[in-house]
Amino acid sequence: MRQELQSLPKGLAEDVAKNLVMVAKLIDEDPEQAYGYSRVALRLASRVAAVREAAGFAAYATQKYSEALADFRAARRMTGSVELWPVMADCERGLGRPERALAMAGEAEVQKLDKAGQVEMRLVAAGARRDMGQLDAAIVTLQSPELASNSVQSWTARLRYAYADALLAAGREGEAREWFAKALEADKDGSTDASDRLAELDGVDFVDALDAGYEEQGADDDAAEARGDRDADTHGDGDDATDTTTTGDDDARDA
Repeated sequence: MRQELQSLPKGLAEDVAKNLVMVAKLIDEDPEQAYGYSRVALRLASRVAAVREAAGFAAYATQKYSEALADFRAARRMTGSVELWPVMADCERGLGRPERALAMAGEAEVQKLDKAGQVEMRLVAAGARRDMGQLDAAIVTLQSPELASNSVQSWTARLRYAYADALLAAGREGEAREWFAKALEADKDGSTDASDRLAELDGVDFVDALDAGYEEQGADDDAAEARGDRDADTHGDGDDATDTTTTGDDDARDA
């Protein structure tokens, strides 16, 4: 990216770089804000491939699939790379065109992808099959040497999770549980909610610790309030007794 920005005047390159840094920083936690920064970078340097790619991912994260696809296509024309092919196909799914995503899965570009890209393309193709109501075909699409491998790669958890989810949708609950467990085993960075899906299948209910804390605090507050009421009653009786004694002494002195 730095090399691409060197084609711009220094001040402009710095402004574009600052906006791209913000896109990368915010795209997961605040996609809408990341999208805003990407549009600024795009206005400043629309002919830089790294800018078009970043803008594409920001639009994709906010489900603006038409904009994302346009930016990805532009970046691909500038670089000649096929790296963005799977996400471009997924944009077609987002636009309600799963048949186009499937067509892209059969193009020669897929063979030029690295292993991670090919797995990503397989995930997109399986998703397109499900979009079209072809659940059994989606399951078959995900069955691959990568799925069967015991080696754990960056994409392993997501591939196993997608397979488990498809099995569950097909009513094959026992197999789905097995593959959710395998997905969890490979999910070192928590990229899926496989643990929650397993718990759901096992009928396990989780209690929110924060909510439990509030309930406990509420019980403590109720108990404290009750003690306060008892103390108030006790003190009230004492005051009445003191007043009565004083009145009695006054009466005695008067006598």
